[in-house]
Parts: sequence; C-alpha cells; structure tokens
Amino acid sequence: MHHSHSLSPPLFVFPEGNECISANAKYCGECIQAGAKCGWCKDPDFLKQGETVSTRCDEIHSLRNKGCREDMIENPRGDQNILKNKAVTNRGKGPDKKKLKPEDITQIQPQKINLLLRSGEPQSFTLTFKRAEDYPIDLYYLMDLSYSMKDDLENVKNLGTSLMLEMSKITSDFRIGFGSFVEKTVMPYISTTPAKLLNPCTGDQNCTSPFSYKNVLKLTSDGKKFNTLVGQQHISGNLDSPEGGFDAIMQVAVCGDLIGWRNVTRLLVFSTDAGFHFAGDGKLGGIVLPNDGKCHLENNVYTMSHYYDYPSIAHLVQKLSDNNIQTIFAVTEEFQPVYQELKNLIPKSAVGTLSANSSNVINLIIDAYNSLSSEVILENSKLPEGVTIGYTARCKNGVVNEGENGRKCSNISIGDEVTFNISITSKGCPKQGKPETIKIKPLGFTEEVEIVLNFICECECHREGIKNSPLCHHGNGTYECGACKCNEGRVGRQCECSSNDVATEDMDRTCRKDNGTDICSNNGDCVCGTCECKKRENPEERYSGQYCQCDNFNCDRSGNKLCGGHGRCECRVCICDHPWTGSACDCSLDNSTCMASNKQICNGRGTCECGTCKCTDPKFQGPTCETCPTCPGVCTEHKECVQCRTFGTGEKKDTCERDCSYFNLIKVKARDKLPQPNDATYPVMHCKERDANDCWFYYTYAVNNNTEKEVHVVDTLDCPAGPDIIPIVAGVVAGIVLIGLALLLIWKLLMIIHDRREFAKFEKEKMNAKWDTGENPIYKSAVTTVVNPKYEGK
Repeated sequence: MHHSHSLSPPLFVFPEGNECISANAKYCGECIQAGAKCGWCKDPDFLKQGETVSTRCDEIHSLRNKGCREDMIENPRGDQNILKNKAVTNRGKGPDKKKLKPEDITQIQPQKINLLLRSGEPQSFTLTFKRAEDYPIDLYYLMDLSYSMKDDLENVKNLGTSLMLEMSKITSDFRIGFGSFVEKTVMPYISTTPAKLLNPCTGDQNCTSPFSYKNVLKLTSDGKKFNTLVGQQHISGNLDSPEGGFDAIMQVAVCGDLIGWRNVTRLLVFSTDAGFHFAGDGKLGGIVLPNDGKCHLENNVYTMSHYYDYPSIAHLVQKLSDNNIQTIFAVTEEFQPVYQELKNLIPKSAVGTLSANSSNVINLIIDAYNSLSSEVILENSKLPEGVTIGYTARCKNGVVNEGENGRKCSNISIGDEVTFNISITSKGCPKQGKPETIKIKPLGFTEEVEIVLNFICECECHREGIKNSPLCHHGNGTYECGACKCNEGRVGRQCECSSNDVATEDMDRTCRKDNGTDICSNNGDCVCGTCECKKRENPEERYSGQYCQCDNFNCDRSGNKLCGGHGRCECRVCICDHPWTGSACDCSLDNSTCMASNKQICNGRGTCECGTCKCTDPKFQGPTCETCPTCPGVCTEHKECVQCRTFGTGEKKDTCERDCSYFNLIKVKARDKLPQPNDATYPVMHCKERDANDCWFYYTYAVNNNTEKEVHVVDTLDCPAGPDIIPIVAGVVAGIVLIGLALLLIWKLLMIIHDRREFAKFEKEKMNAKWDTGENPIYKSAVTTVVNPKYEGK
C-alpha cells in the first residue's frame, strides 16, 4: 500500500459568499462597497510577505483572526435621521370637531427621512398610514354622450344634488364636476357629411354635433349648478361602437387647473355603455402621432383629437397615478368583462355595473368609493441603479403581508391605522455617491414620504491620506488607510511598477495561473508582473515554473519514499525508471511473479498487472489463476479430508492432521445454512458425497477473497434407514392369500361360463328334435295311386 499525495496543487475555494476577498479591493473605499460584512485593516504592518493590498479587505471576524486589532479595522455603518415627522391626524368626535383644510390633515408619517446607506446593509424604517376622517373629496363625472346613452342623461340630470346629499355622510367638503365625450371628429369614427356633422342622429332634433371631449363644469360645491348645466346637455352620435373615452380621461388627468382638482381624494367616474379605442386605433382615421400626454383644452373643448392618437393604457396608468386620480368605471353589464380587465391594469380603480338607464349610479359611486378607499397600496418613484426596496405590511387584525403584497393593506375603515416596514438596500455606490431622492406614497393620495439617500463610498481614514507619499515608491501614490493607493499609471504594492510594463492594469494578474486567486501559487512573490519563487530550507527542494506552480518534492509516495524510490519528481509528477510505472512508480512491469507452474503467464487465464495476476476467467483464482474452486472433480478431491475432519471416518482418518489442514472448516446445522451461490463475492461449489456406510454428507468448497480455502459442511450424515420386518412378512402372507383367492375366483367364474354355454347348446338341440310325427318314417305303403290327366270328372 502507498500513501498518495495530490498530483496537482489544490485550487483555492472562496468561503461561500466571501464577497470581500472576491472584490480584490485596491483601497479602503472599494473594500467597504463590496458588502456589509467587509472591513479593511489599516494597520501598516498587517501584510505578510507575498500578500497583496487586497488581502487587507476581508470579513471582520477573519481580520480579527489574522491579528488585526479592533481599532485598526475600518467598518463604517449606515444610519438614518427623520427630518420631518408630523403625527397622523386624530380628529375629535362630536359636533365641536373643527373643520380642517386638506393641507392640515396628515395621513402618512414620517414625511421626510434621511438615510445613510452602506453597501449591502439594509436601512429600515416604519411608515404609518391612517385614513383620515372627513377627508375632502373631488368627484368628476365623465359621461359618454353617444346616442345610446340618451335615457341615461335624464337620470344624471339630478345627480349633483343627490350625490351631494349622499356624500355629506362621508365628508363635509365635497365638490363635483361634469364632462362629456363622444368620439374623434374624423372618418371613420363619425360621418363627416355636412348634414350628419350638424345632427348625427336620424330624426332626433335634440341631437348635437359630435365632439371629442368637453369639460362642461369644473369642480364645484354647488350641486344645483351641476343639475342645471347637465340639464342643458344634448346627446350626440357616432358611427362605430367603441368610443373615444381614453382621450377624455387623459385630458381630465392632465388639465388639473381647468378641471379644478385640489390636493385631496380625487375620483373620476367614467360612465359608458360601450368599449374604448386605444393607441394604434387612430391609424383608421390617418392619425399616427402618439398622444403627448399634455393638456389641449381651449374653451373647455379638446382641440387636438384629430391630431394625436388615442393614449395607450400604460400612458393612462402613468398619468392617473402621477395625478393621484382614482377611477370608477360605471359600465353596463355587457361591458363588465372588458372593463374588469382594464381595472386589473390600472391600480386604484374600480368597476361598477350601471343599470341600462343609469338609475343606480349614486349607489355605484358610493360602493366604489368605499372599496377604493378601504385599500392602501404604496408605490415608490424610480430607484437609483443598485438600490432595492422591500415592503412588509402590518395591516389591521394582525395581518402581515410580505413580498409584492407587502405594499398593500385592504379593509381599512376610516380612522384605522396601518404600518409598513420599509427596507432600503444599496449595492455599491451609485453615481459617485451623490445624494439621491426617492418618494413613497399611497396610490390615489397626494401625501408622500421623501427619502434622501446618502451613500458611504469612502472610509474615515481616507481623509487622513497623504498624497504623493514617499512610502509609495518615490511619491507614486497616496498613502491612506495603511496602504498605497497608486496614482494613474502606477501599480504594485508600493506603486513600484509602471502599468506600461505589463499589458494589464492589474499587475498581479500576470502572476495568477488561469486567473485564479493565488499569486504565484502562494509559492513566490510577484515583482512587477513576474513571479520570483521562494527558496526552501533544503537546497535539494525547489519551486519552479512561470507561476511557481511546480516543485520537485510534492509527488506521490510509496513505502514512504518519493516516487517509491524508483523514479524522480518533476513538477509534482513522478518520472519512473524501467521497469516501473504508476503515479508513485510502485507498479512493476516484471511479470516473473505471474508465471504459473505450466510456464504460462497467469495460467493463460488472466493478465499480469504490477506483478500480480488479474484473472479474466471468474472460475479461476489465486496469485497465478490456477485455483478453480468450482471445476468438476473438486468435490471428489476434498471428500476424504472433509470426511475425516468432520466425522472422523474415511481413508485419511489416520493421517487427517497432516494431510487435511489446508482449509478452514465451518460446521453448519442444515443444508439451507450452507453459503448460497449469490451470497458470496467469490464462486462456491456445492458437493454431495457418499461414505462407506452409504450415508450422504453435504458441503461447499470455495476460495475466499483472501485466497483462503473455506469448507462449510453439514455436521449430520444423511443415512438410509434399515428394513421393517413385520410389514414385509405380513405383506408377503397377505399377498399369497390374496393371489390364491383371486385364482380360485377366476377358475370358478370360467366354470360357470362354460356350464351355461353347454346347457344352452343342449336346450337348442332339444328344440330341434321331431318326436311328435304320426307316421313311421321307415314304413312304405303297398298302394299305388295313379291320376289320369285327361280325366275331367264327367
């Protein structure tokens, strides 16, 4: 047996997730940006010979273990500072509660926070949301005035005062506005013949010219004015089924001043009994310019419907969200599925089923408002590159939502308070560490939290750096945090090399084999991009190779000798002398030890490997493949010895000690206890032999894996039993008697048959005898009678 050493240098494996080492940091700032666990040892005497600057960057506990003092480890931590933290509004109950302006009501806390972010270290804070009581509401009613909505217009005429009444139960500050839409005023959406342009409805004189969108009434708290103006509206018409409602929604969202939106809850009720056109449909009318998302109202009418295409759904979502508008789609039963799909795409929107004549519109608005306001969903502005945000919602009744749903709480009543845990993490140092601002707000609300992000990009010791320090090879770098941060064009531990000397900026890279992590295989120093190998105490032993990856003392050993004493070690591989081979030169090519007694190698039944036979025929075993435990004749060959050693009988019982001690004998109680052919890993021969007393005995013969002969024998003989006399005699007597009786019966039977035949014969003859004839047969009469033929008896 030989002890083997590895043939190739072990590859260095990073401890799982050690981002500090893999960052290969050149200076302290680069190190702390690699991850939250990373620290930098600024102790000038920390590095050992052969180590690079990047060795200073490691996980904190590793630096301690390597002997860096606690006060020498740079490990800045993140921090947070709340700048504005006005408490959420608690309103008193009862008639004496004071009316607050929208700007005096706070539903979200804190309002401004400053975070100092260290790469990989999350900063968390709690955001509280409380749905304020008596919060002002602005509701804009946007109605489809195509001809099919004629009966609906009648019901909407009294909507203003009725809705004012209902909404007063929810808020004391409610304003309502009204707008209407039909379709783009170009073919093929409307008929452009002059008569149809004046009146698109056949036979209805109350019909007005088609228009895209009209802002009829800006938001007002005068319900009667709403009723009066809506009462003056006339229905119009168009050709195709879908309407141009998206153009109208876009204008309502972006024309804030003209609509009169305040910084309060903004509801847009979109009432229609048809589908909608969206981006791309404008091509039918030759309109290809995409919607610009700007306000184009003149005299409260949308003027650019023939110029800009319909907006896309995504564009609408963005504009509705930017302007905190919550949409209620009041649509007929038929179009429920379509608007339900649209609702799924527009956050903070609801769908209600409008009766055929809009009679249920008030209930629909109240229900939709309750469903919208009972849900709070947080959204954030665009995050800087490398910054991630996580939400965990703690809703009422102890409900905790995580993941994407961590942004959302449902079933919130007025006065309920919910909290969100918000965690912000940065990776690295975005945009050279300039502060960034992000905002978080609940969808559909104007209030928001402003978060100023500051990034830790440098260590504290960076400030104390000495530029062009003599410690950095004649002033070729800044000495900071215990190491040299080299100037442009200089590389090396002390900035001792010019980067022009090597093709790469990373001087050490040319000293790393296969872009590995070990410099000069840890067996040398990298001097300006070239490995200089270390010397060994024993002058016979030496490192060599471009990366000092070779040596002449780390080969496999056999018998505690390098290369088994039969070769020399070159670059960790044995070069063997003749006739030796193998990784440790421990395999002989000499085959004399494989010669069988018949002068054949391995008895012709195997191959000679390293001076030992590997038998190819599974029946044959032994050092020269001459033992065959399962060949015919094996049983007879060992019979006498098995007999004398087990039972003390047989021809060899006197010479048993001398002749029969060549196998191990194992006695078993029964035949089924003998080794079965599939039990062992080597062939087993089953034998059955007979001794002088005609008794059988059973045994198995095998040669085990250690080339020992093994015999398992059943320790009881299987002898034939002696005859039982009484049954034999009784049987013989009974046999004779029974045979005699049988013969008698047969004879008797034959006689009876014979007599019956004779008697039958006699009876037959008796019947044939003619005893009753009247004449004597011998008597002849004397009279002769002659008859004359001619006589006629006359």
